Amino acid sequence: MPATLSKNRVVLVTGPSGAGRSTAINVLEDLGFETIDNMPLRMVPRLFDGQSLDRPLAVGIDVRNRDFSLSGLLDLYDHVMTATDTGATLLYLDSRPDILLRRYSETRRRHPLAPDNTPEEGISQEIELLKPVEDAADIVIDTSDLSPHDLKAEMHQWFADNSTQKLSVSIQSFSYKRGIPHGVDMVFDCRFLVNPHWDDALRSKTGLDQDVRVFVEQDHRLRPFLTHITRMVSFLLPEIDAEGKTHFAIGLGCTGGQHRSVVVAESVAATLAEIGWRVSIGHKELSRRGLATPVYQDAGRKVGKARQ
Repeated sequence: MPATLSKNRVVLVTGPSGAGRSTAINVLEDLGFETIDNMPLRMVPRLFDGQSLDRPLAVGIDVRNRDFSLSGLLDLYDHVMTATDTGATLLYLDSRPDILLRRYSETRRRHPLAPDNTPEEGISQEIELLKPVEDAADIVIDTSDLSPHDLKAEMHQWFADNSTQKLSVSIQSFSYKRGIPHGVDMVFDCRFLVNPHWDDALRSKTGLDQDVRVFVEQDHRLRPFLTHITRMVSFLLPEIDAEGKTHFAIGLGCTGGQHRSVVVAESVAATLAEIGWRVSIGHKELSRRGLATPVYQDAGRKVGKARQ
């Protein structure tokens, strides 16, 4: 398993139809690979003409490729091995015939090798055709007993770049008046904190303003609240990352989404970025009113904010 991903790394992904090739391709894309699926075999060598690759590449190949042949695939593998500095990895996704048949039955799709016959016949032909490819493969993953989630975790074990953290974390403040944002994984309620809305001098300002932040920080409950949030999230994120998830969204809400939740979101985002997580921050209510836009930063850098 690699410690880092070379930008010249090439992975050829193949296997019988229904074994999980498309899922594997999607996982590699999430891991930073450029992915190309079902490209005619004769065109793949052109990818290595001229300039070198600027990021790792994954190419999905199966019997539906326009000019697919066993010799063509094996010749392509040999070509890529000599055309790149780091060579190629041939990944073969395998599965038992009964599992492939069940998957075809669930989707009610025709098998590409037997469109006018039963899926059993197409599955048998394809497995026999691809046997030399399986024998030549560098990595074989049997997906028979793997869920898509399990396959994703297995792919991470083989292909994730261990030198960088892949999970991205988004922090978003919001207004409970407008409801909890769709798609957040975890929500914290900031409405118990002292509310700047009742201070005439602060009512029109936002949690991005210094005097609003100072006002909220005077609430003695803020510091332990932030401590509990960051401790919990810091414990969870490595486990979520290990599961292969690529994005985790945290929502922080207050009544209007203008003051308290913004202060807390800014603090949590800055803390997570400082300890190395790749963090993005957005303020849903402020963005709706044209007062702020999300800013994306790499892990370890201070999380910034922008105003319109």
